Amino acid sequence: MREMPWRGAGVAIPMFSVRSEEDLGVGEFLDLKLLVDWAVESGFHLVQLLPINDTSVHGMWWDSYPYSSLSVFALHPLYLRVQALSDKIPEEIKQEIEKARSQLDLKDVDYEATMAAKLSIAKKVFALEKDMILNSSSFQNFFAENKDWIKPYAAFCFLRDFFETSERSQWGCYAQFSEAKLEKLVSKDSLHYEIICFHYYIQFHLHIQLSEAAEYARTKGVILKGDLPIGVDRNSVDTWVYPNLFRMNTSTGAPPDYFDKNGQNWGFPTYNWEEMSKDNYAWWRARLLQMAKYFTAYRIDHILGFFRIWELPDHAMTGLCGKFRPSIPLSQEELEKEGIWDFDRLTRPCIRRELLENKFGASWAFVASIFMKESQKDVYEFKEDCNTEKKIASKLKSCLEKSMMLESEEKLRLQLFDLLRDIVLIRDPEDPRKFYPRFSMEDTSNFRELDEHSKNTLRRLYNDYYFHRQESLWRQNAMKTLPVLLNSSDMLACGEDLGLIPSCVHPVMQELGLIGLRIQRMPSEPGLEFGIPSQYPYMTVCAPSCHDCSTLRAWWEEDEGRRLRFFQTFLGSNNSPPDQCIPEIAYFIIQQHVEAPSMWSIFPVQDLLALKEEYTTRLAVEETINDPTNPKHYWRYRVHVTLESLLKDKDLITVIKDLVRGSGRSYPLQEPEVSEGKGTVPEKQQAANGLEKVPQITQTNGISKKETVAVL
Repeated sequence: MREMPWRGAGVAIPMFSVRSEEDLGVGEFLDLKLLVDWAVESGFHLVQLLPINDTSVHGMWWDSYPYSSLSVFALHPLYLRVQALSDKIPEEIKQEIEKARSQLDLKDVDYEATMAAKLSIAKKVFALEKDMILNSSSFQNFFAENKDWIKPYAAFCFLRDFFETSERSQWGCYAQFSEAKLEKLVSKDSLHYEIICFHYYIQFHLHIQLSEAAEYARTKGVILKGDLPIGVDRNSVDTWVYPNLFRMNTSTGAPPDYFDKNGQNWGFPTYNWEEMSKDNYAWWRARLLQMAKYFTAYRIDHILGFFRIWELPDHAMTGLCGKFRPSIPLSQEELEKEGIWDFDRLTRPCIRRELLENKFGASWAFVASIFMKESQKDVYEFKEDCNTEKKIASKLKSCLEKSMMLESEEKLRLQLFDLLRDIVLIRDPEDPRKFYPRFSMEDTSNFRELDEHSKNTLRRLYNDYYFHRQESLWRQNAMKTLPVLLNSSDMLACGEDLGLIPSCVHPVMQELGLIGLRIQRMPSEPGLEFGIPSQYPYMTVCAPSCHDCSTLRAWWEEDEGRRLRFFQTFLGSNNSPPDQCIPEIAYFIIQQHVEAPSMWSIFPVQDLLALKEEYTTRLAVEETINDPTNPKHYWRYRVHVTLESLLKDKDLITVIKDLVRGSGRSYPLQEPEVSEGKGTVPEKQQAANGLEKVPQITQTNGISKKETVAVL
């Protein structure tokens, strides 16, 4: 019987999406113990979460975005279990907790109401026991170990609430951070010391609760997998304390891809890698050490950012007109040698009257009079107060408030943005003799009006910039930064490597023993519409969907033609597939993934619930966690069934467990497989050598392809 390397399976769910009988409107760290129990029962070795850091920048539902960290060290108060703050909670506070639980037991997370209720209750418990807790040895030890980040974090939270904004420019003398100002603010003699201590208190209890859940997972042989966001919020503790580590006049995003043809603008400042290297990336190393207190594995969000980042000017709103940093630009000398010389023409939109007429119809002259000026006969350019995306949005909002515009704001904004971005080259703001080809430049009217020589030359330079000349530079960049991350902790590292993948990425990941990601609907192999799980490399995590795309059910319903092609490709059937992702379809796709050679198969909980018709009554589109095309998406999805109910559903547990066992993947024993250390994960990144060996099971208990077709 042929043996194969160790393989495991897991479940992915955002912390906020968990539902239990004890929670107050949102999943809580202590709920992880129930989730671990369900994982063990179902045959899973791993539970994967989204980021759990504090994101309380705006004081409203915008803070539901888990990748926009207020602090890369502080945990989110949202996940606090207030009834576990003390074993001596007075009856009136217990009644308040029960009332809040009833009011917040909603279909989706009410972020603002949940935060308000938890902080209100926590303040009342803090008032009763603050002296006892703050003087305890356990708190003193916690504070001593974390003082380097928790003092500036507490001070930031106080200043944010005092000035009612996280915009540091509004903080007077505190706009610029200094150790002296910090020590004065957090000293015991400060008038605000009790407020500062409240933030210490919350972080202390979050640490206790998450540590309890993490230790429980370890004793059960289950890995907790965290998420390392690529960015931090522009108005964060980290940019306040370490402004030299960030390029604050820029924004981070992603070029156009599967998710959005206009690219993505995440709003985070890009990193000053040169400055970070001076202390051997101490800030990154501290982040990883902090994560390792709770997690045994982690996902590196947008690992491409450690090779190069898509950098946008801070006046951009979309992600289209960016450039890679670092990258080798096109020099003016290089372009002139190729016969390209009219740089003003290529770097500014050429807006002709007929273009305006086609885009705005009868109202073209009115739109032009507000946003543009005529530079020559029937040729227009944007006015000074409208020559960036943010300026256009501001002017448009002002016009709408004055009832000057009749069309919808969104439609007009997108039309004007299209005109503004109708350029071929982007001039470097720091060196006017350097240029970058605009992504998808051939789609612009500016490009289409060029002569054939210029078109062919620019096409060649475009392909060179995006696909060839940067490879060595990007490899060098990754080899400076990624090894520091990997050596900072004993956690198993997985890289999210979706999107426009440079050819240097996978060899570097292979060299460093980094595990990649494979999503079937976003194949990394050229020319394929769907990934083929049976052909995935071992050093991968495979999944049918992820938090950044629609669920398996929703994806199945979105596109009839694609559904038919998938059905024909993988089931070899010319029959019409069902309109909905019935349990038999979900079973077949999940079986494809558990049987893949990938080291890990990790399934969003929504895709697992699709195995049972009882759990598919909710509209599939309502199970989507994130819409990457919407920068102000409300992250609020909650599973519509409690963990307690799932633990009682032995039918679903049996189906999942049989899938895992039938695939030859390892599954947790009822007794923990490892009695000490960090669960079942091997020493860092050594999984490529093969963990424990398990026999390959060739005969599964699942439904075969032939049987699936017969059922359908």
